Amino acid sequence: MSVLVVQTGCANIASVCNALDRLGAAWELSAMPERIAAAERVILPGVGAAADAMASLRRAGLVEVLQSLRQPVLGICLGMQLLFESSAEGETACLGVLPGRVTLLQPPPGFPLPHMGWNRVRVRAEGCALLDGIPDGSHFYFVHSYRADSETSVVAIAEYGSDFPAIVARGNFYGTQFHPEKSATHGARLLRNFLAS
Repeated sequence: MSVLVVQTGCANIASVCNALDRLGAAWELSAMPERIAAAERVILPGVGAAADAMASLRRAGLVEVLQSLRQPVLGICLGMQLLFESSAEGETACLGVLPGRVTLLQPPPGFPLPHMGWNRVRVRAEGCALLDGIPDGSHFYFVHSYRADSETSVVAIAEYGSDFPAIVARGNFYGTQFHPEKSATHGARLLRNFLAS
């Protein structure tokens, strides 16, 4: 099990790498286009602002590289949001490998933004390799203020004011709005499933 973690300049990279260590996975952290293109699997992590993350990817010459990948790719939190066409956060053009736009999350009345904490994830489409061995309704850890606004490619949903995509998948691209690296047993299982995909 080997994986390349994209050096996006965002936070949470250390926690992703620590989770891979716990799984005994061989990993590499890089922003070099040729290393990413040659990797067996790729994780695109992210915490922060979409505009900053996309600017970092453009400076490193990674936009076209990431768009053209054919190996399994997992976007985590902001990394998942970057897989879509655009984000309302800074009116940012994103990678466009998934159809849809990222918009501001609308919390329930009296609830804070960002949405932070454990939330139940409900399966909407069966057969996704990421969810092998993970029961429907399992809890995962979320920290986010934006959500994908898409009805396509949605594998599982969570609810915070309204339903929003929690897991997406299309071809070789996967995304989780939650942080599997901070989601205990079920998060570790999801990462293991990705490494085996």
